[in-house]
Amino acid sequence: MKKRLDPQLEIDEVLLGFRQSLLRVGGFSFVINLLMLTPAIYMLQIYDRVLVSRNGMTLLVLTLLVVGLFMLTGGLEWVRARLLVRVGTALDRRLSKRVFSASFLRNLQRAGGTPAQALNDLTTLRQFLSGAGVFAFFDLPWTPIYLLACFLLHPLIGLFALCAMLVLAALAWLNEIATHKPLQEANIHALIGAQYANNNLRNAEMIEALGMTDQIGARWAEQQQKVLALQTLASERGGTINATSRFIRMTSQSLILGVGAWLALDNIVSSGAVIAGSILMGRALAPVDQTIAVWKNWLATRTAYHRLAELLARHPARTVQLSLPPPTGQITLENIVLMPPGSDMAVLKGLALQIPRGNVVGVLGPSGAGKTSLAKALIGVWRPRQGHVRLDGADVADWDKRELGRSLGYLPQGAELLEGTVAENIARFGELQSESIVAAAKTAGVHDLILRLPKGYDTPVGVDGGQLSAGQRQRIALARALYGDPALLVLDEPNSSLDEAGELALAEAIRAAKARGSTVVVISHRPSVLAVVDKILLLRDGMLAAYGPRDDVINAMQQGAIPGIRSLPASNPDSNEQPPIKPQAEDGEGEEA
Repeated sequence: MKKRLDPQLEIDEVLLGFRQSLLRVGGFSFVINLLMLTPAIYMLQIYDRVLVSRNGMTLLVLTLLVVGLFMLTGGLEWVRARLLVRVGTALDRRLSKRVFSASFLRNLQRAGGTPAQALNDLTTLRQFLSGAGVFAFFDLPWTPIYLLACFLLHPLIGLFALCAMLVLAALAWLNEIATHKPLQEANIHALIGAQYANNNLRNAEMIEALGMTDQIGARWAEQQQKVLALQTLASERGGTINATSRFIRMTSQSLILGVGAWLALDNIVSSGAVIAGSILMGRALAPVDQTIAVWKNWLATRTAYHRLAELLARHPARTVQLSLPPPTGQITLENIVLMPPGSDMAVLKGLALQIPRGNVVGVLGPSGAGKTSLAKALIGVWRPRQGHVRLDGADVADWDKRELGRSLGYLPQGAELLEGTVAENIARFGELQSESIVAAAKTAGVHDLILRLPKGYDTPVGVDGGQLSAGQRQRIALARALYGDPALLVLDEPNSSLDEAGELALAEAIRAAKARGSTVVVISHRPSVLAVVDKILLLRDGMLAAYGPRDDVINAMQQGAIPGIRSLPASNPDSNEQPPIKPQAEDGEGEEA
């Protein structure tokens, strides 16, 4: 059985899967760097053999040999580059789905943020692995070899090259010290700014209508100015060090010619050794200089790597769970205490009740009572801090979501649609089964409306369903919730954007779901939905205020027998024309997140 590494090293496990390819790249780098000695040897032979013997044939043979070796070097570099590109592509293929899943789970458990950051980090890692910058790290181990060749020419030439290399290495270290902290802080502020813009510009219409553009822009600009200031500081420091590095490299390559010439004047080395020493020192310093040049990219890649490693460690891959029989819709709440992601404040406090299969339950309560939070707990999106939400006896949070989704219908408060066609949204972006799609649309009473759209069921809804009206989005989202005849149907404010015809269609859809044996939980501020419910669940401050048959709860509310609810206007629960129900909390109201 294959032994898995620590989850924190999951990304390392993937990278180790490419060790054979990386070893091949190292092998190509070995041969390439060995062939990089060719120019020095060629110049040494030209000055010490050809010019002395004045033999044209020797020059021709040496030149042809050198050209052949250069062609081989170019071919190996081409193969090495292609191999790294394929490693980067394979890395993306192996990690992209896993990173997407972990990023998705992170976004479920923590509101706000920039969900696409992890995917950008993966792109940064892939681009670095497949780019030219990584060659510096493969070539850097060859610096001692080139230095050794310089020492073989003469110890003074080798010592001069060693000193130049040490100075450049010190500059590289200084570059890390000088730029790491400001670049790290700049990245933090850049993420904060991106999150702020991402979270607020979704409400562009409201911002524009209320004249808040300047205020929102000013707050974003404040973060952006911090980013620019820190990046400018890092760039100025890095630019100074890079300029110094280039000066030292150019100066040292010229001065080594002077050192060699001084030795040649005393006949200590040959004239060919003078030129060869300069070439060898250039090759010794090139990886160091290249490392300094790509250091900024390396820092960004290292930061992206650590973020990815932390993300994958915090959100392990979902395990394959034993398949359970399709649920029938029996709901049991066992003293659940629920806190929204990222919050330490409980919105549901010790809620315990049962919803039998096939019942239609209307959830009422003042704003901030926990109604939407209950909906998210019922569908398993939010896991209770204490207690359990059980569906047919199994904890709903532990169900395999791919299996549970087929037996679950959910209409969120915002009735979000995803970019695609009407048919794709109703079918939940699965296989387009025409009969099931049309059946769901007819049950939701939206079939005729869809046929009047420009392309019928093939009409694109646009980003966030922006091509449709709020009422159209809500009714199509209802059809999506009804698709596949789910055993449990959770509807959060399903009539908030509906007209009278839409409300009638909603009532008929709920009756049809009940007739098929579905359990339906309806959250609504409007009393018209009470005509189709069997029971009423009344919440107040996250706690159970009342739960029971519709008529009993309504009578208790009207008689003031429920603490915290002042009154309920008289109404006929069997009629669709009911006065508004406005339960109020004694201690005030607040909007529910």
